[in-house]
Amino acid sequence: MGENVRANGNHEVALNVKDIGTDNPPAHDSSSASRSVDNNNSTSCISVPFLQKMIAEVLGTYFLIFAGCGVAIVDMDKDKVITFPGVAIVWGLVVMVMIYSVGHISGAHFNPAVTIAFATCRRFPWIQVPAYVICQVVGATLASGTLRLVFNGHQAQFAGTTPAGSDLQSFVIEFIITFYLMFVISGVATDNRAIGELAGLAIGATILLNVMFAGPISGASMNPARTLGPAIVANRYKGIWVYMVGPIAGAVAGAWVYNLIRFTDKPLREITKSGSFLKSKGSSVGRNSSSHR
Repeated sequence: MGENVRANGNHEVALNVKDIGTDNPPAHDSSSASRSVDNNNSTSCISVPFLQKMIAEVLGTYFLIFAGCGVAIVDMDKDKVITFPGVAIVWGLVVMVMIYSVGHISGAHFNPAVTIAFATCRRFPWIQVPAYVICQVVGATLASGTLRLVFNGHQAQFAGTTPAGSDLQSFVIEFIITFYLMFVISGVATDNRAIGELAGLAIGATILLNVMFAGPISGASMNPARTLGPAIVANRYKGIWVYMVGPIAGAVAGAWVYNLIRFTDKPLREITKSGSFLKSKGSSVGRNSSSHR
């Protein structure tokens, strides 16, 4: 069991995030949701844009789990040809790719812990949380089922997460690494003062780092759906509570701690009269070129 965890301990989540580079609530927050509801049926939370978000969450989580768990299975099946660092890199890359692919549609959560954490900070409407969580679990389960069919249903090729040591040890690890992940997400994806265009890269790199050191211990899930999908398909639920409670508690704590150090809702450019360092550099170059004309 511990060997399987070390082999596939590169999982995660993900993530995700809202409209990159804005300090306002994500595109799928309560104000956007209310605007998208049909005027003739204002009491319903189901609308075409919301359905599009749900489909994006299903597909995004599907591809996330298919690639991440798939590379772990291939590594186990082919005598560690990909290697543990290679598996970690794939997890980081697939998270980054999917954030840039559908982040502008659904916010690219792919992770119930991220969705719930945003909701507790009022950056995501609670009424949409159940639908998002269901979509994420469905996507993860479908991906795990696909992998089971593709790899001939071998029971030994379990790409889920189980504690390599004690449940308490894995719980602490999952709490800390998910806290770290959500702290980064809150910083790069919800604060105007950050360089929002680099959010996908920063979040993917965080996943990679977490998987590299936490994978051999807890499997580095950081995502209840990532653990639940393979567990449902394989009917293996050892230590499942660790991956339900730890990531959610860590994500909520990470989001709230970032809010405490945010200091102000105003972007830094309104205080310093400058934007990100990239924009500031571009402006200074423009002024210098004008002065030489």
